[in-house]
Amino acid sequence: MTDNGITTLLLDFGGVCLLNPVELHHVAESSLGLPAGTLDWLGPIDPETDPMWTKMAAGEGLTEREYWALRAEEVGRLGGRELDVRSYMRLLFYPARPELIRPGCLEVVSAARQAGLGVSVFSNDLIAFHGLDWVESIELLQTVDRVLDCSSTGIFKPDPAAYRWALEELGVEGNAVLFVDDQPVNIAGAEAVGIQAMWFDIADADGSWSKVAERLGLRR
Repeated sequence: MTDNGITTLLLDFGGVCLLNPVELHHVAESSLGLPAGTLDWLGPIDPETDPMWTKMAAGEGLTEREYWALRAEEVGRLGGRELDVRSYMRLLFYPARPELIRPGCLEVVSAARQAGLGVSVFSNDLIAFHGLDWVESIELLQTVDRVLDCSSTGIFKPDPAAYRWALEELGVEGNAVLFVDDQPVNIAGAEAVGIQAMWFDIADADGSWSKVAERLGLRR
């Protein structure tokens, strides 16, 4: 337990632990034979280039799943292929490889476990986006205590019921959890049910991991 009563680190996966797809535009462009720089929308890295991301992040009538479905369709159209979310994610993230996971994540998760904290993953779309075979090939996901995927319940963050389900599954109280997510609406949802939460800035991913470590009283 930390000095502020935290016993459990609960992590969103995509963007927080795993690179965001916008950080892999070069992979999509190379795979589809597109000139470098064709994909010029940068979502969380540079929201001004991506009004659709800004709308989604503000919770204005567009879910993250819908956002990526639209982007997958767009990328496929540019590359002369038909892509849905799963095939787009497979294009970017398959095969599973170490460089897809942020180094800061690995450092902080290791330090948290050494400090006796529980560590679990709490995702909306992990299997829906990537498939069970890919999930099972990611070493980090085999070392955490639990992988809680809202795809299995059909109730998604930021619905309060999703967070209550996660707390029940983990057997902890909200004030003993530090939840980390890259979507402001999900942070607000967690705080609304009494969970301590931190927003993860993908544009400063390493700095964000340092802030998580500091909040937990850990050294990186």
